[in-house]
Amino acid sequence: REAALPCRQRLEEAQLLDARYRLQKVPGGSVALPVLEGKAAEQWLQDNELQGLSCRMLRIQDPVPSKAASVQPPAQKLRCELRRLLLELGESWSEELERDVPHTWQRHGDLVLLSEDSFSAALWAKLGSVLWQTVASALGAQRLAKRGRVLPDKMRSPSVTLLLGHNSWVEHVDNGIRYTFDVTKCMFSPGNITEKLRVASMQCSGEVLVDLYAGIGYFTLPYLVHAAAAFAHACEWNPHALEALRRNLALNGVQDRCQIHAGDSRQLQLRDVADRVNLGLIPSSEEGWPVACRVLKKGTGGVLHIHHNVEARPMPPVLKDEQRPPEESRSEQEDEEHRSSTEMGSSGQAVQAARIRPEWWSWAEAAAARIRGLLAELHGQPWQTCILHIEAVKSYAPHVHHIVLDLECRPMLP
Repeated sequence: REAALPCRQRLEEAQLLDARYRLQKVPGGSVALPVLEGKAAEQWLQDNELQGLSCRMLRIQDPVPSKAASVQPPAQKLRCELRRLLLELGESWSEELERDVPHTWQRHGDLVLLSEDSFSAALWAKLGSVLWQTVASALGAQRLAKRGRVLPDKMRSPSVTLLLGHNSWVEHVDNGIRYTFDVTKCMFSPGNITEKLRVASMQCSGEVLVDLYAGIGYFTLPYLVHAAAAFAHACEWNPHALEALRRNLALNGVQDRCQIHAGDSRQLQLRDVADRVNLGLIPSSEEGWPVACRVLKKGTGGVLHIHHNVEARPMPPVLKDEQRPPEESRSEQEDEEHRSSTEMGSSGQAVQAARIRPEWWSWAEAAAARIRGLLAELHGQPWQTCILHIEAVKSYAPHVHHIVLDLECRPMLP
């Protein structure tokens, strides 16, 4: 026992101590020190003959995990397991390999989806399936897949390779809603969770929704399941997403309250049905604006939720009460029009007290004017548009923000 501490220090210096387990007493008054498996530990014993000590290799079936291992973050555990694997195979760890191991990933049930920039070093390819088995074990997964670059087609199809496992269909639960999809055929953006939660909190009882870019049901389902929309028309042209959408409607028990329209939403024949239209396409849904105007109820209008990527300059920190964009040389009339179109909704409530970037306001005002013109041309009478809310969803790229404009559209009374 007296020799256990110096022996442990020597093993640590040789990078052979297995930090996942504790030192353990064994019968006869000896102490077992956990070492990484492989010939390196045996060679170390031969090269470090300890004077007066009897050392031997011992296999313990159920070693006691160390305290550090029990609370070890997944990313750290992954690195430890990979270092152990390479040492067992006689390979050395390097800074290049350290940078190549992912810090984050997506988890869909028992499948982990790795980022495209991970495990790109040549050494990993030499390891074969043992690498993916080690990664899956470290992350508590049964299946692994790796994301590639989004294909440059109109459907923004993912390029995903299944690394471990045979079935690429997964299930993901968001806010009590079940989504199933083929991870190699359909994209799932966890960054949109805040918008899905916001949609789920809306009061849409009795309303008819038209979702022009439904995908696998990212927003259609929150509208139906939580926001209590009476009925939804879901438009989608990707056959893989359509299959997932059908399954997801059934999984969540709302298939009887949704009609799927397969094909290009620009050719949608619906008219005069919607209280609310969701245009969840980025970087721009502008091609769908004429369709959105056609499906709105011509007698009462409704609300459009328009997704868009807007580029904005970095903004310096300001005090909390600086919520509005700077007013730049407006006339009194222009200022009044700006307030009426951007601050007040039909209920008289002010737009959210949040710091809105000037570029967002400029784009929102231009979009409101364009929609107003489309509606007037379509119906042969003037319409009014009111900016109810501008929601920042996420940063899409440096200084590019994915935002959602809630735009109320109503026909003007004669």
